[in-house]
Amino acid sequence: MNKTVSVIGSGFSSLSAACYLAKAGFNISIFEKNATVGGRARQLVKDGFTFDIGPSWYWMPDIFDKFFADFGKKTSDYYQLDKLSPAYKIFFADDTITIGDTMDKICAEFERIESGSSKHLRKFISDAQENYGIAIDKIVLRPGLSPFELVTKETVFKIDQFFKTISGQVRKKFKNPKLISTLEFPVLFLGAKPSKTPSFYSFMNFADFGLGTWHPKGGMYEIIKAMQALAIELGVSIHTNSSVEKIRVENGKAIGISCNGKEIDSDFVLSGADYHHSETLLDEKYRQYSESYWAKKTFAPSSLLFYVGFDKKLKSIEHHNLFFDTDFERHAEEIYDEPKWPSDPLFYANFPSVTDESMSPEGCETGFFLVPIAPGLEDTPKLRKQYFGLIMKRFQLRTGQEIENNIIFKESFCVKDFVEEYNSYKGNAYGMANTLLQTAFLRPKLQSKKVKKLFFTGQLTVPGPGVPPALISGKLVSELIAKVD
Repeated sequence: MNKTVSVIGSGFSSLSAACYLAKAGFNISIFEKNATVGGRARQLVKDGFTFDIGPSWYWMPDIFDKFFADFGKKTSDYYQLDKLSPAYKIFFADDTITIGDTMDKICAEFERIESGSSKHLRKFISDAQENYGIAIDKIVLRPGLSPFELVTKETVFKIDQFFKTISGQVRKKFKNPKLISTLEFPVLFLGAKPSKTPSFYSFMNFADFGLGTWHPKGGMYEIIKAMQALAIELGVSIHTNSSVEKIRVENGKAIGISCNGKEIDSDFVLSGADYHHSETLLDEKYRQYSESYWAKKTFAPSSLLFYVGFDKKLKSIEHHNLFFDTDFERHAEEIYDEPKWPSDPLFYANFPSVTDESMSPEGCETGFFLVPIAPGLEDTPKLRKQYFGLIMKRFQLRTGQEIENNIIFKESFCVKDFVEEYNSYKGNAYGMANTLLQTAFLRPKLQSKKVKKLFFTGQLTVPGPGVPPALISGKLVSELIAKVD
């Protein structure tokens, strides 16, 4: 009889692990507390407008290709993928930078801002491409069991890049603050300040400029739907509205879960839910990490999100837009160093209907606004209203248009919702930051040290935050489970 696995949560990492384990011959059951699958990658459909509630950037298309190829499939079997041109636009107080869909276009834009910078950019991206190859082929596919996983003939020559920072590397060659902000932006996906992120992570810049920014027609939720369809095809059972109350342990071994008041037996338990929350499902003696452990860790930001339907098409915008028209470093300090509501926040605005007409009614615009904030902050309707007014004022100023009277509806999502909907530690949005002391083997483990046959996956463990790493995390943990007798 095939061995059984109870999987808690249905985000990218859980679905990835479920598919790999089902392919390996395990009987898999997924238990999702919410009404739809996807974890943080859910969808809001309202009055003809379609919003991705969670991730909205499709980077590293090769990782998605590799995932589906492992099952004899292609992304095109499930969704249409389009490369965005331009990739995105960055608004500064006195100028805008447009990131094109080729290195030549990006270099021309850099030259416009700072003469001679394109030569440095090409070298920087060439080095970043080399790092990308090492990261994807040599590092992220390791399960984080030992520091020796980082020691390969390739990484030995890069060891200094783990002790220098992205910020230091960028500022050596680029002097214009706009270009510095542009090059430091991609590592924000890793959840830490550029001044705290190892320079080896410049591979994110290659993911940005080298591989480009893509869009699955219909939105990022199309990937979840694709993975759900693949999982079902492989025989995975998926149970929604199924809240897990306890991970059951007997004689130091996971024997199943309690879900919706029922006891469900299984040979293994795998949690893709928030790692901290997952451990609270265990009796205290079986938890690996104390509350003080989690309190000392550097978490990626939370977010204040607004989903807005507009009754007209907007001007001067692209699909992805970054508003860096205030002090980048000050906002970072207010997230990481002295956590508080930002005094003058940077923000991101996503309008998928600019390139995908299926995501809004004809003549309308789907708008998704994100303000990065520190996790654990007070979250009130008054604060949400205050910050919506603040970013709308700046958005109208920078794009030269009045839009507040064109809002059909507005919904928000913030710290309280991350806690309530996803059991997220302090309401974080992206997991644990990839700082030097929170990289690879220094992250919470995929396999429990205290409970046999209990495993974890997702953005708080290996390899880290982001959608592509989540797919890889699912593969890594499935390989560990498959090796257990």
